[in-house]
Amino acid sequence: MTDPLHPRNRFLARHLYTPRQRFFAAVLALLVIGLPLGWAIKTWTTPENRSCAAGVARPAGSDECVGVNGDGFAFRIPELAHIAGLIGRENATLKPGEYATVAVLLPLTSPDAGMRVKVLHELQGAYARQHRANHESNSETPKIRLVLANTGKNNAHWRATVDQLKGMTGAPDQLRAVTGVATSSTEVRQAVTALTHEAGLAVVGTTITADDIANGPGPGDNRFPGLARVSPTNSDEADALAHFGRVNAAKALLVQDTRTGDHYTDTLKSAFAKSLQGAPYEPQLFTSPADPTEEGTTANTFRQITHLICDTRAETVFFAGRHTQLRQFINALGARGCAERSFTILTGDEGSYLGADPKLDRRALKARLTVRYASLAHPDAWRAAPGRPVPATGGSTVAYDTFLTDIARADEKPVALADGQAIVAYDAMATAVHAIRQATPDGAAFPELDDVATQWPQVKGSLRVQGASGWICLDNFGNPYNKAVPIVELAGDGTQRFVAIAWPAGGPPATSCLPPKKG
Repeated sequence: MTDPLHPRNRFLARHLYTPRQRFFAAVLALLVIGLPLGWAIKTWTTPENRSCAAGVARPAGSDECVGVNGDGFAFRIPELAHIAGLIGRENATLKPGEYATVAVLLPLTSPDAGMRVKVLHELQGAYARQHRANHESNSETPKIRLVLANTGKNNAHWRATVDQLKGMTGAPDQLRAVTGVATSSTEVRQAVTALTHEAGLAVVGTTITADDIANGPGPGDNRFPGLARVSPTNSDEADALAHFGRVNAAKALLVQDTRTGDHYTDTLKSAFAKSLQGAPYEPQLFTSPADPTEEGTTANTFRQITHLICDTRAETVFFAGRHTQLRQFINALGARGCAERSFTILTGDEGSYLGADPKLDRRALKARLTVRYASLAHPDAWRAAPGRPVPATGGSTVAYDTFLTDIARADEKPVALADGQAIVAYDAMATAVHAIRQATPDGAAFPELDDVATQWPQVKGSLRVQGASGWICLDNFGNPYNKAVPIVELAGDGTQRFVAIAWPAGGPPATSCLPPKKG
């Protein structure tokens, strides 16, 4: 029991328990308790600011910045800061009403090292062609605004970004074409479907090669109205490899991924299987992870497959799979037991990733192992060399030299060209600009949306695009006809060495470059 007569209690009663002191004590208590409580309530009731920049935000449950921006924002990827800044500065010089917009749709925030390099090079190529369109094309109109559209890791956020693009077809953006769309995945296929069917946008694929992300001559095969591509299909790549290598099917086998739903792999293994009709060996199978950029356990499988390959008479191995598994397979075959035998690996354009892959065992390339792939472009393809003249048709040194000039004018920093990504992106942008300007009526500031997507059947003959990767002559379905396919070899030091140009039709196109009737 408290003693009111205790000296301490008498002091408190006299000095602290007066009405005024009790009032101030109460106020102090409210401040001590109320301020944090108010801050907490405000924090709980105020929505989190997930904006990254104009047009870009972090989706729920993700730290990636997803959306569309042309102001120089690099989506928090340091490697993209310089090129994004150049694009932003170029866009800042344009006035509303004088330009049409082209979006580059890519997984800009992919954590995969190979994809990061690919994205950087594609943006560099696209920007070089934007710069040419605005400064080196005799003041042709409309001018071109370039925006970056991020679909996130593995294109997982494609829907939100595509919906944003669909809302940009009017003023002030006047979005008229989308390029990029660079991976042959289910997500990209869905994005292309939405862009073409729902928005009526023209789409120009850079490095999509899957046969089923394309239109065709059969009934109901106009699945993506307004889609054009500057790269050959997997079937064309396989045909070009077959014409180049003249492989003996009796001494060849196929190593293929069993994971389905990957349009690149699915169509590549079908194309290779067609080339290997009559081969004596059944395919050797592996199953990649759901995310094929992950290592998984496939390296163990490849170690076993190399033993089985040594048991065959095979000399040529066709590989149908993505670049991570390709690298694992090369490393395993380089350490094979039958080291005295020579092997050649033939694969699709995913081989272009390997030049910059630090996990590739370059010793494997010196162990009687030759790795060749069907590239989409190469800086030496249209350069004459002793014993290797430039083909008279299908492309030109002049077009490639123009590309080199544009790259140098656009950016003082050197651009890596060996993987072909910047070259192909430049050509895709050139094709988009060509269609936009061809569709613009005399006296108009920009074309109607629907008119751009209908231009592809006329991109042929004398109206072809003089691409840095070769002539771009489109058939009535937007597919490149008999497009040049550089065959590239991984040299012993890991560099990507040009071997020769191969052609899906067996030889270069005629001067007219008019696709034959199909179907």
